[in-house]
Amino acid sequence: MRFTLVLLFALSLWGLTLFEASDAQAQPPGDRPGKGGGKGDKQKKKGGPPGLIKPAMSDTVQANIYADNWFILYINGKLTATDPIEFIPHNVVSVDILPEYPMTIAVMARDNADPQTGLEYGTNIGDGGFCLKFSDGTVTNANWKAKAFFTGPLDRDVKNPKERREPIPANWFTTDFDDSAWKNAREYTEEQVNPKDPFYKADFKGAKFIWTDDIDLDNTVIFRHRVDKPGWKPRWNTKPNLDIKGALPWSEGK
Repeated sequence: MRFTLVLLFALSLWGLTLFEASDAQAQPPGDRPGKGGGKGDKQKKKGGPPGLIKPAMSDTVQANIYADNWFILYINGKLTATDPIEFIPHNVVSVDILPEYPMTIAVMARDNADPQTGLEYGTNIGDGGFCLKFSDGTVTNANWKAKAFFTGPLDRDVKNPKERREPIPANWFTTDFDDSAWKNAREYTEEQVNPKDPFYKADFKGAKFIWTDDIDLDNTVIFRHRVDKPGWKPRWNTKPNLDIKGALPWSEGK
């Protein structure tokens, strides 16, 4: 009985070997694994035509962003970062960006506020605050442009709260948007904004908290800033084929 089982096991192994050998011969040369110019080898050789230079992580810039309470950021008309937490806890968003100069930065920041009254937690008046630092030296300060689009409660009236809105331009994040009539942002101290612990764990050295002239009542604010680097040229020569400009159309309430 034992001899019979051993014999059957040996025969099964022999049959499996024959099957694998015949299957390998049936495959087209391009589909066979290993050497011989198969598809796998062709994929490894992909990389573009001669002279193509791709950007590396060493070409990127790290961006640290802190907002009270929420933000969305565009660079050169392209959606770059969105705060994943719309309210609390307060957080820092850190992303790597591939810079191109001149660089137009456009940010919509929103403080927590009831859309009908401008109040938070029922009858309280909140306050905003926005801070940004890029590792290329770009920081928020009073050189940025700022404009409010939702303000309330007007006159700080919490008993009969009213709010004021201005339509948000559809192209507020584009490079050619005209912000020349906007006022400059106002700088605020850390004591005035009272950032939470995550702010102090990230690099914001040299950056200032900014908002409009009214950090309490202006609840939706758009910031814009242009960074120029004369003579800058990218080390790489590749360009993306996809177009993500305007990937997230904006109008108030969306």
